[in-house]
Amino acid sequence: MIKKEKEITIYDIAKKLNISASTVSRGLNNDLTVKKETVKKIQIVAKQMGYRLNSFASNLRSKKSNTIGVIVPRLNSNFMADVIAGIEKVVNNAGYNLIISQSLETMKKEIINTETMFNNRVDGLLVSTAYDTDNIEHFKELIKKGIPVIFFDRIFEHTDWPTIKIDNFKASYEATSHLIQQGCKNLFHISGYQTASVYLDRFKGFKQAINDHNLIFNEANVFVNDLSEKSGEEVAHYILSLPNLPDGVFSSNDLCAVSCMQSLKKFNIKIPNDIAFVGFNNDPLTKVIEPNLSTIDYKASEMGEVAAQVLLNHLNGTNIKPTHSIILRSELIIRASSLKV
Repeated sequence: MIKKEKEITIYDIAKKLNISASTVSRGLNNDLTVKKETVKKIQIVAKQMGYRLNSFASNLRSKKSNTIGVIVPRLNSNFMADVIAGIEKVVNNAGYNLIISQSLETMKKEIINTETMFNNRVDGLLVSTAYDTDNIEHFKELIKKGIPVIFFDRIFEHTDWPTIKIDNFKASYEATSHLIQQGCKNLFHISGYQTASVYLDRFKGFKQAINDHNLIFNEANVFVNDLSEKSGEEVAHYILSLPNLPDGVFSSNDLCAVSCMQSLKKFNIKIPNDIAFVGFNNDPLTKVIEPNLSTIDYKASEMGEVAAQVLLNHLNGTNIKPTHSIILRSELIIRASSLKV
């Protein structure tokens, strides 16, 4: 059995340097009341002896963990990877650490993750909800204790803290209008579960664009799913089963759109001549698929940076109205998949 080495304490360092333990403690924290030469000596000896700062005890005293929690639907997403990079850049510069977890698109796992964040005493929490999250009761314990819970991208509007999002209604309205301008008249929408406002707003924008251009909205031309690659194949088979083939498809994400396009091409459907496509998110795969996929672009890293900064502002006591929501810009990127004209 391997024998564990004794943990070095500030008393061991104090004994070696023949100074008080309180001076060692202040020196390790770069206290200005301790001479610079003494601070340097303390920190050199602490390193030589293998001293480790007891963050847990320090956090209990200060009632701060200097840790921010992040819960996202999936980590294997280019969009979320860029969001997390943006968050990390801001919080690390402010001296905070991150605990990152994924809900794997289930509210059940999201609840477990939230409890873990609460038990780890995070100072604040950044959340993009799972597909099937239909309420935010599991965040109430943190909110009750004054711990900021900031929702971004997939959000729940609530009165306690701000949210970070794009105008999903406007973006989808623009994407659908573009398809109509290309001559599409029988439009189809691939939607995510509409418990999340992000997908509900994209559906509303799609429907409004159809109405405003005096076209007929057809309930059968809306397919709700989890927007996965497999679901894209299912959508393709559903489209092929319709009595009237759609001539334009607006998808709530790129992955499902690309999968659907690939499946349709196997059945000799020509894109965009037979069916034009627009996706959402501007994932790297939009420039790999042939033809390249038109899509809505919004900067994931910018969303992460803004969400983190809003959270830090609250932790630092900057006054922001709790009901204030920040809406970031988005842009329609037109590529070959939607250009009929």
